[in-house]
Amino acid sequence: MPMRRLFPLPVTVLSTRSLAAVTAALLAAAPGPTGAQSVLQVSRSPIGAVTSAHPLATEAGVKMLELGGNAADAAVAAGFAIAVVEPSMNSIGGRNQILVRLPDGTVRGIDATTQAPTTYDPDSAPQAAYGYAVVGIPGAAAGLLKLHAEHGSLPLATVMEPAIDYAENGFRLLPGEAAREASNAERSAEFPGTSAIYLRPDGTPLGPGALLVQKDYANTLRQIADGGVDAFYRGAIARRIGADMQAHGAAVTLESLAQYEALDARIVRGSYRGYELVGLDVPAAGVICIQALQIMETFDPAQMTDAQWAAVTGQALGIASRELDAMGTDTAAVRATSKDWAKHMADRVNAPGHRPSEDASGGFAPTTRPDDQGHTTHLTAADGNGMFVALTQTLGPTMGSSVVTPGLGFLYASTLGGYLGRVEPGERARSNISPFMVLLDGQPILVLGGAGGARIPSGVVQVISRVIDDNMSLTDALAAPRVHMGGGTLDAETTPGIGWKPEDLRLMRGLGLEVTENPREGAFSRIHAIQYDPRSRTWIGAADPDWEGSAQAPRPVGPRR
Repeated sequence: MPMRRLFPLPVTVLSTRSLAAVTAALLAAAPGPTGAQSVLQVSRSPIGAVTSAHPLATEAGVKMLELGGNAADAAVAAGFAIAVVEPSMNSIGGRNQILVRLPDGTVRGIDATTQAPTTYDPDSAPQAAYGYAVVGIPGAAAGLLKLHAEHGSLPLATVMEPAIDYAENGFRLLPGEAAREASNAERSAEFPGTSAIYLRPDGTPLGPGALLVQKDYANTLRQIADGGVDAFYRGAIARRIGADMQAHGAAVTLESLAQYEALDARIVRGSYRGYELVGLDVPAAGVICIQALQIMETFDPAQMTDAQWAAVTGQALGIASRELDAMGTDTAAVRATSKDWAKHMADRVNAPGHRPSEDASGGFAPTTRPDDQGHTTHLTAADGNGMFVALTQTLGPTMGSSVVTPGLGFLYASTLGGYLGRVEPGERARSNISPFMVLLDGQPILVLGGAGGARIPSGVVQVISRVIDDNMSLTDALAAPRVHMGGGTLDAETTPGIGWKPEDLRLMRGLGLEVTENPREGAFSRIHAIQYDPRSRTWIGAADPDWEGSAQAPRPVGPRR
């Protein structure tokens, strides 16, 4: 007899799209991401949707759809915009991974991960938590420009106009962004290019509601809009980056910038209870999501309580997370996405009526990647012609390297120096980024991704399971409490109002697991997703209620391109 419990979410869907009203509501909320739960976080439309971690980025994407652009135009506009308005989480000096479904059903991927120069020596390179030593070759700008060049339809200058406007004229800091910038103030103060943007003249950080103007960033973006990828990687911007890096002993050189290119990413596929799963291979983490779901498929959630099923899910994720360190070849990808391998690994899971034949802790060995809880951003876009884009973009930890080259205006990601483990010359470091799609009969029914470091796959997998296994609405699935397996411990979300209750934790521990309680807001990844209902031809966009993002639909303003 089914024992699952559902978690309804009260959601306010605003009929207006006033950004002033959205921003005012966020600024009036108590500091922290849960203050965003009453703003525009859900949209329903027959002509597409955009959802991202910031209302201004979402608006930039929606504007492209209203101009007749497609989902690629929307994603590129939102991607450049989010790099301006959520700078603590991502930047054009960071990295991204992009998953695209074209109207004809073809799936494409873009790998624009930061990279170590071919001249980088990991044995002699300084180890550091931030600063010039951790800067690798930026990839995010190349990824966005590749997406536009290959799949966009509007002029690049049009697509980048919102981001340039936000940088040139400024925008009001939301509470969460202001808090993150303030938390990094001591590091920001060490770098003139950074402190000039994110600190007041007296050295104090900007607060919620403060106007952040980034005129240097606007100028950089204009150069990219005019000159494309060459402007960033081989032109005046590159020369300025190269000179700054050389002056501070960084690994990045003018030559390494010129050699960088965004690549076609390898697609990985699996299935879950009759649904097709599509993700990106390393350096992204699509294999973690696929293997975890295929391990879960060997169990029947209808015979468990919600807490017990969450414990099984967490264990499956812990087992699957080991695979990323061994990935990188076709053979490894085939094994990691194999149903037979999933059944074999499922034998390590503690579940009601099932005890593993070997020590379950062997499945949860920590990986070489940090278990960061707070960084990265994700956005999803869809148009009425059937194109879907899932795009994840990051700096690494909050504000990345903390370095801004004076006069350029953007932060660089943290890549080298030990943050992502040992990175070999020319290598693109692996991460937990996981843009993802769920298809039924070839039609995307759920397109999503997340933020939150090692917890990204955890959030992606649990939202998918809530929709498929619990038949939840997307909004309810995003609101349900989550778990994460870190090392040999099950970390359970106990955030007030949305977290697991004491009786749930007892059921988890009853399976022989060590469970820790984590009440921190925004700690269990933040998912921004679009669900498609083929019966009503409706696109449902939803932003994670544990953050300050939004979801919007375009207004029908004329024929689509």
